[in-house]
Amino acid sequence: MFLPRRKSTLLALACCIALTLWYFNYIQPTLRPFTPSHASQKSSSQAQLPVEAVPAPKSPPQTPIQDHENTDPAPPSQPALWTEHKPKAQSTEHYPVKSLFTIPKGTPAKISNIQHVFGTETQDEKAEREERLAAVKESFIHSWQGYKKHAWKQDELVPIQGSYATTFGGWGATLVDSLDSLWMMDLKDDFKDAVKAIKEMDFSVPKLEDLNVFETTIRYLGGFLGAYDLSGGEHPILLSKATEVGSFLYGAFDTPNRMPITRWKWEEAKKGVKQEAFPNALVAEVGSLTLEFTRLAQLTGDEKFYDAIHRITNVLDDNQNKTVLPGLWPVIMDAQHAQFVDVGFTLGGMADSTYEYLPKQHMLLGGLTQQYKKMYEATLAPIMKHIFFRPMTPDNVDILISSGVRVNGNAEVIVPDFEGQHLGCFTGGMIGIGAKIFDRPDDMKTARRLVDGCIWVYNHTQTGIMPEIFNMVPCQDEECRWDEDRWLKFVATKSHRIEGIPEGLSDVEKGRWVAGKDRLPQGFSSIKDRRYILRPEAIESIFIFYRMTGEKKYQDAAWRMFTAIENYTRTDIANAAIDDVTAEAPGKDDRMESFWLAETLKYFYAIFADPEVLNLDKYVLNTEAHPLKRPTS
Repeated sequence: MFLPRRKSTLLALACCIALTLWYFNYIQPTLRPFTPSHASQKSSSQAQLPVEAVPAPKSPPQTPIQDHENTDPAPPSQPALWTEHKPKAQSTEHYPVKSLFTIPKGTPAKISNIQHVFGTETQDEKAEREERLAAVKESFIHSWQGYKKHAWKQDELVPIQGSYATTFGGWGATLVDSLDSLWMMDLKDDFKDAVKAIKEMDFSVPKLEDLNVFETTIRYLGGFLGAYDLSGGEHPILLSKATEVGSFLYGAFDTPNRMPITRWKWEEAKKGVKQEAFPNALVAEVGSLTLEFTRLAQLTGDEKFYDAIHRITNVLDDNQNKTVLPGLWPVIMDAQHAQFVDVGFTLGGMADSTYEYLPKQHMLLGGLTQQYKKMYEATLAPIMKHIFFRPMTPDNVDILISSGVRVNGNAEVIVPDFEGQHLGCFTGGMIGIGAKIFDRPDDMKTARRLVDGCIWVYNHTQTGIMPEIFNMVPCQDEECRWDEDRWLKFVATKSHRIEGIPEGLSDVEKGRWVAGKDRLPQGFSSIKDRRYILRPEAIESIFIFYRMTGEKKYQDAAWRMFTAIENYTRTDIANAAIDDVTAEAPGKDDRMESFWLAETLKYFYAIFADPEVLNLDKYVLNTEAHPLKRPTS
């Protein structure tokens, strides 16, 4: 949904609030975050500040990063980890940076290991594991061959018709997104074919008028960097192409306050039109660029890439305790004025990877700054209180679901929605990683309950697959015993979406009628979006938790999930999204997003592979599962 960019202040604010309330009440994102309305400016004293005057939490941006974080110890006098380089500002820039933030230098700090120390497996265990590994690899090859035959060098395969779609710039999103998966699965001939293909592609001219900077960053920039790192730097063309993409995207930061334009009209910028960031951007699309631009800066020595994302970090840091839920950022960010709009909070779509990247950026920077640790730990108390909830289930299991809250009226009333998203399943892995690297052992219990929660949802649908969006009934006391009447009353409260309900029914009778009509498994009060679009977030956290604990039951859970997904999504050409996980024979949607090969099958493969494959103590995985090499001491 789009609105004109030039509207009055009140209309702009009203549009932001209305869109987000509409989202929290009715839709919720089912793909990656939806495009927000581009309603225009509201007055702010920060709107037209020169670049070097953009406020930072504790000092102006031209101050070196160590001074900004006055809680950090002084950096040790060691040789620089990465070459410092200050490029000249391009003549075409309207708001050039005059003084760059630079990557923290020094010997990497000691960070606790993430991975479990695995022992020797029995012959039977090895045989079972390798059989499962081969099945996942076969599924990947099936989809990859379909892509090569019907959509080579295009963004996405259309897996039923056998055609292609241009969705992410027209630069071959699936091709680039799959590079490190090909290498990891030892499909070296296909890897070489893909590298040869990208040599011929121009990554400075997209085929779409509006470019999604976030998606381009995580899929293309992350894809090139991950393949370069995983292949040990054997293919310099991958870093060259990453630099090409990064340099192009850097133009989206040419705004008065250096906040990026998330949906970028790049042709206008190329013509010299001045740009401003949006007053109603999605926080995930602004706050989830750190890993990729930091790694690019590390590998090239070009500090401008790190400077670009560190300015965003400072804005997040400065505003973290100024929202209606101190510690958390709402889903809408006024990037034009470096402020936030308190309309709703979630760790699901529109916000997710902003939080995910906090502990991961700490690792990628070698622990040489405490800023990301401080920001991550500040999120935990409000997340535990307002976002995670324990649902009432018929088997009385102790699990957690990640949900969200709305802010009503004058931003004083917090309304929980008790709504789960498949997207939110990444939280188990995030909390687990934070528990390990920040020495918070009690948080591992929370991580386990979140991972087990997503497994529970998979296990309790007709297909054995988790839906996109669903509601459950929150526990009302610590014991949390199953109460069927209470469940049915909750179902009745969601019945406004159901037609044909008989009149004169009690709440319990109405709930029972709706549950039968709507095919609701016990425990679910509604399922707003019944699709499965080949998403990776559940297997992502299961993989991470298995690597942290070594518990085989998580491999077994992954295998059940994989076989269910393969059973219902496979086509003659590849794999396709399905429309209803509660149906006995769900229909297929004719789309296969690039993350199926980049993330979902990569995680399924890695959980059955040798623990050295995607070793979490050697790599940080971006939100598209691209492995970025961690610094070593």
